[in-house]
Amino acid sequence: MSQVFSDAAVAKAMEEIGSAPSSRRHGDHALSHNHTVGTPPKQTLFQEIKYSVMETFFADDPLSHFKGQTKKRKFALGLQSVFPIFEWGRGYNFKLFKGDFIAGLTIASLCIPQDIAYAKLANLKPEHALYTSFVAPLVYAFMGTSKDIAIGPVAVVSLLLGTMLTDEISNYDSPEYLRLAFTATFFAGVTQFALGFFRLGFLIDFLSHAAIVGFMGGAAITIALQQLKGLLGLKKFTKKTDIISVMQSVWKPVHHGWNWETIAIGVSFLVFILITKYIAKKNKKLFWVAAIAPMISVIVSTFCVYITRADKKGVAIVRHIDKGVNPASASQIYFSGEYFGAGIKIGVVAGLIALTEAVAIARTFAAMKDYSIDGNKEMVAMGTMNMICSFTSSYVATGSFSRSAVNHMAGCKTAVSNIVMSMVLLLTLLVITPLFKYTPNAVLASIIIAAVMNLVDYEAAILLWKIDKFDFVACMGAFFGVIFKSVEIGLLIAVAISFAKILLQVTRPRTAILGKLPGTKVYRNILQYPKASQIPGMLIIRVDSAIYFSNSNYIKDRILKWLTDEEAQRVASEYPTIRYLTIEMSPVTDIDTSGIHALEDLFKNLKKREVQLLLANPGPIVMEKLHASQLSEIIGQDKLFLSVGDAVATFGPKGGET
Repeated sequence: MSQVFSDAAVAKAMEEIGSAPSSRRHGDHALSHNHTVGTPPKQTLFQEIKYSVMETFFADDPLSHFKGQTKKRKFALGLQSVFPIFEWGRGYNFKLFKGDFIAGLTIASLCIPQDIAYAKLANLKPEHALYTSFVAPLVYAFMGTSKDIAIGPVAVVSLLLGTMLTDEISNYDSPEYLRLAFTATFFAGVTQFALGFFRLGFLIDFLSHAAIVGFMGGAAITIALQQLKGLLGLKKFTKKTDIISVMQSVWKPVHHGWNWETIAIGVSFLVFILITKYIAKKNKKLFWVAAIAPMISVIVSTFCVYITRADKKGVAIVRHIDKGVNPASASQIYFSGEYFGAGIKIGVVAGLIALTEAVAIARTFAAMKDYSIDGNKEMVAMGTMNMICSFTSSYVATGSFSRSAVNHMAGCKTAVSNIVMSMVLLLTLLVITPLFKYTPNAVLASIIIAAVMNLVDYEAAILLWKIDKFDFVACMGAFFGVIFKSVEIGLLIAVAISFAKILLQVTRPRTAILGKLPGTKVYRNILQYPKASQIPGMLIIRVDSAIYFSNSNYIKDRILKWLTDEEAQRVASEYPTIRYLTIEMSPVTDIDTSGIHALEDLFKNLKKREVQLLLANPGPIVMEKLHASQLSEIIGQDKLFLSVGDAVATFGPKGGET
């Protein structure tokens, strides 16, 4: 039996409930200890809307520091709000610059080979990724609020962009493909800017952590499998990203299509990079070993290919990277025509994924260093950055976790490390790019494989299984959707499962039967606290959610089901029948008209069963609506209590003893 009663309490309760309830229940002595439930001041429609808007969009009161300031000071504060560098830059000194300079050089040595590799994921020429790492960090340094995030192209967004662009234009060597990439980048920026400007950043939180873990893991495996083309020296390779198509492309030419010189180069440098990562993981002070390993791999492999002319033996090389700074590309963006709609669609998806990744990284490092970031400013900064990228022959940029981790460990102090990295990229574009001509594609593939391995967070998946099985299902759904179908399908599954979880929690909220903990006046869930005893003649139920149209009927039916089951058990055990149903409403933050009607129907249903409805601790919004609908009068003002204890003291056995 789910409830616990003491024999003495039951005997006492049967005597008191049936005999003389009125004098005790309604006597002055009993009521003198109870406080009536307060009704909040009635608000006008304008006040309600204003409050809702302020809480939803301006909970941080962003204009508070402008109050009482002179016009000159307001202008300065406005400038600092848009460009945070003018705020923290006032206290900048050489000591801070020393840390930023070293960190900037370190992440530049990592990002150059990664950029050349990531460009291939997006099916773009290497120089476009280098352009991105020159322009994007420069813009972010002036507008962003994170001290640690390192900006540039990343593997997942590059793959997503390349896959979606190829679905629209299969020939990625055509000018239209490049124009569509710039268009998608522009609308990615517009999406991010709009979310920040209109303070809609909470929308990205609808993609749950579990879905992101699965999506990132699936994308990492997909990216790694795509690199088998470069690692094995394959000439023909599928344009599909699902694991079955990729493995068919790998195994069909195993006897005649694999290039063993390429395999030797790729595998040897992959092992080298993984060893350096292992060393850095074991000894944090040697983080720089893993950071410079990709650049060393590029330099050594390029030199070896050049002196041995391995490219003549079938080893694929980069061949050519345009020298010079970014050419303007604003005129190439589609603002009408056949690919305009596709550009918006790809841009919105890529922008949201890039934003989710960047904000997650920024929050992670801000928590580690105990400083705060402004999510809306981050979105505005990211959006402005990507719009400028689209005008300068660059593509979608965001925060890179691997580079941000290196930036953090290298001792960065501010966003100036991004400026240092940008200057190194400028020097590279002006002077060094021709030297990458003989860089083998196999080394770029090994760099990508090593970089994405950390995105497969199996420990997080195990933790999800232990904590929440539904979250684990969401994670696996996104994971398998990416690797067995496509990145877009995996993303769609991730979003769908995230929304499904929200809908399930909203439409099927939890309810619990409460009992009194022995020796206390505390009432808790009897399933969590088996020693908690129920009150004879009374059933206490807690509703753990707001009551809306989507769940009101379910809550009403669930309460009636609890009542029916408990009555059957109590009758079978010869315990007092239930005469009072108390609903603990502390967790009920709001109620709408459907919820009011459901409570009214519940009241009428209970009345037919000769059971009295009692409400305990309804909140201010709930009380206001109960009064407005006159349901409080129907139930009875004397049936509304400040706490469950007050309800038990008034209508339960004397003193609520059990």
